[in-house]
Amino acid sequence: MKKRLLGVLLLSSLIGLAGCSDQQNATASVYKQVASPPVSPSVQRWYNQEQVARGNVLFQTNCASCHKPDASGTPNWKEPDAEGKYPPPPLNGTAHTWHHPLSVLHRTVQRGGIPLGGTMPGFADKLNNQQIDDILAWVQTHWSDEIYRVWYERNAQASKSMRPINGG
Repeated sequence: MKKRLLGVLLLSSLIGLAGCSDQQNATASVYKQVASPPVSPSVQRWYNQEQVARGNVLFQTNCASCHKPDASGTPNWKEPDAEGKYPPPPLNGTAHTWHHPLSVLHRTVQRGGIPLGGTMPGFADKLNNQQIDDILAWVQTHWSDEIYRVWYERNAQASKSMRPINGG
């Protein structure tokens, strides 16, 4: 009887220790999730508030009539119109704008979207480089931190691939 009681007590202790170990592992896992930095930390944006303020005025004057004052664009921007042209897309992070590096966005504002099948005119004769950058800064304020972070990484990759190779 004593051996049986001792066996039950020993088995209970081992089960209890195993439970504590599992609980400690679970607690440690949760603690690591809470204590660890986020997987995708936000990155510092390239523009400042003065650029954003100037960009807002410029956007409202030059872009809002097509892309809407809040940069929401045309809901069916993926569908060509009766003439086969694509309507103005949203610029607020819900369309494809954030897929492009800053240099491409800048060039698109300068040259327009007609060569790409759109209807956007070029603004090279109306806006200088700084003004275009100001507009793009304002547009990017509408992008979530996650969208901006992904764009930032893509932009950095594009910038690296566009650098001239030494000796070539």
